[in-house]
Amino acid sequence: MKERTVKNGGRRPAASPVRKPMAQKKVAVLGTGIIGAPVARNLRAEFAVSAWNRTPAKAAELATLDGVVAHATPAEAVAGADVVVTVLKDGPAVREVMEAAAPALAPGTVWIQLSTVGADAVGGLVDFAERHGLVLYDAPVQGTRQPAENGQLVVLAAGPEAARERARPVFDAIGSRTVWVSPEPGAASRLKLALNSYVFALTHGAAESLALAEGLGVDPALVVDVIAGGPLDSPFFRAKAAAMLAGAYDPSFSVANAAKDARLVVEAAGAAGVPVDVTAAGLRRFERAAAAGHGDKDMAASRLAPDAAA
Repeated sequence: MKERTVKNGGRRPAASPVRKPMAQKKVAVLGTGIIGAPVARNLRAEFAVSAWNRTPAKAAELATLDGVVAHATPAEAVAGADVVVTVLKDGPAVREVMEAAAPALAPGTVWIQLSTVGADAVGGLVDFAERHGLVLYDAPVQGTRQPAENGQLVVLAAGPEAARERARPVFDAIGSRTVWVSPEPGAASRLKLALNSYVFALTHGAAESLALAEGLGVDPALVVDVIAGGPLDSPFFRAKAAAMLAGAYDPSFSVANAAKDARLVVEAAGAAGVPVDVTAAGLRRFERAAAAGHGDKDMAASRLAPDAAA
């Protein structure tokens, strides 16, 4: 496991536009949304970066930065790349985009798969990598928009030891820490599900606590005041509670994506015979929030989920 300390209060300074040497290795980033865009920006200080997104305007925004080239198709983006990074919605989306990129993928290319795809989809991605001679690293990340922008993601990595030195510079550019889970792809995605169950429990717990205080005629801000500085406090709680109190739900991780990931947790737990009552109830809460029109808001909009009996 490799850890790195980042100065300036945990924020990595924005990479300055630089002139890349001719021998600069190329990284293709497929998917430039809330996480993919800052991943591409942080990579550009060390690599020549190409980018593709299903919505072309999102990749085009990155093309205004020195060192990022936007492409119209996945195949164009990965042509000549030493490393391909996928940051997409789910397993089917990853498979579809990689199939589109396949004609331009060179055998031996390192494929770093950052998306949360769940336990079942990984097998198909492993098969795809083997058929095309790719070196796959199953590497979902812990963290949302701000950690991604600051290069402070925690990378959960699983993949062959032999090529880790080729993947490590990418992980170092986008994260504060890399946790090597296993030599076998799939283990990191399973760990990510366990971690997400905890994240969702914290989110819903904060939402319900604030709502209950308000419903009982108590200022919900007092919940935060009492927790602040104590053993129950955390930066995550502070951020989500602040968003809920302010009614500010700009997405760091959307309700729709949270529902997708919670569904993956419930499905994997069912297959493993593990009861996850809290996550299952939280999934229904996210689904109610999405049905009420809050799917594009941050998952803190769990606070806005209507009563199940309504």
